[in-house]
Amino acid sequence: MPSQYKDYFSSQAERYADIRPDYPSALIDFVAGLVRRHRLAWDCATGSGQAAIPLAAHFARVVATDASENQVAHARAHPRVEYVVATAESSGLTSGSVDLVTIAQALHWLDRDRFYAEVRRVLVPGGALAVWTYGDPSIEDDPAVDAALQRFNHETLGSYWPTGRGDVGEGYLRYEFPFVEVPTPRFRIEREWTLSDLARYARSWSSTVRYVSKHGTDPVVGFETELAAIWGDPETRHSVRWQITLRAGH
Repeated sequence: MPSQYKDYFSSQAERYADIRPDYPSALIDFVAGLVRRHRLAWDCATGSGQAAIPLAAHFARVVATDASENQVAHARAHPRVEYVVATAESSGLTSGSVDLVTIAQALHWLDRDRFYAEVRRVLVPGGALAVWTYGDPSIEDDPAVDAALQRFNHETLGSYWPTGRGDVGEGYLRYEFPFVEVPTPRFRIEREWTLSDLARYARSWSSTVRYVSKHGTDPVVGFETELAAIWGDPETRHSVRWQITLRAGH
């Protein structure tokens, strides 16, 4: 497990805020329903606030933390969301004050033992932890476009994904989860994206950042050129889908 914060996202925080997908309302409704009291939620490793903002519809207050100061600087404002620069293992929250802890698409970056200890420290009796992740995107309505996307993801960038990223594809199912786990439904993210949207999303990946750092060139340029030949009108919107796996417990 990672022993310290590894920052793969500060350099493209603006891109991350611009294009990373939000989560389905049904998912947020489900995790909010795990607890009876709705005074305070902690959204850990919030990124740009993709989970924190909808949680604010259910909680009087949301504290959204991220170890990246640049990510927090680009997060979306909301009157009931307080953004704080803090690590997952040291939130700064008061013991026994939090009703629900959420962490989306980030558990694989953490020292999980220390994070779980922090969760137990801050949760109220009967409080809950909800952890979710989404796998690789797919283009459901065009096999040729999807094949190009999979080649770029797994072949061009395959060796540039940081260690631990493979656990995302497995939905964190191999991870220890020292809470009283509850059954959870399956969810998925659905977007209708143009060619430009998909390219912007690919540029927000940690693997793309590492590729650029090593080679000094943007791998998305070639990928976008390849897609342009098969996409059709660049303003045509194709269906992009991600399967979500959720684990939750008290």
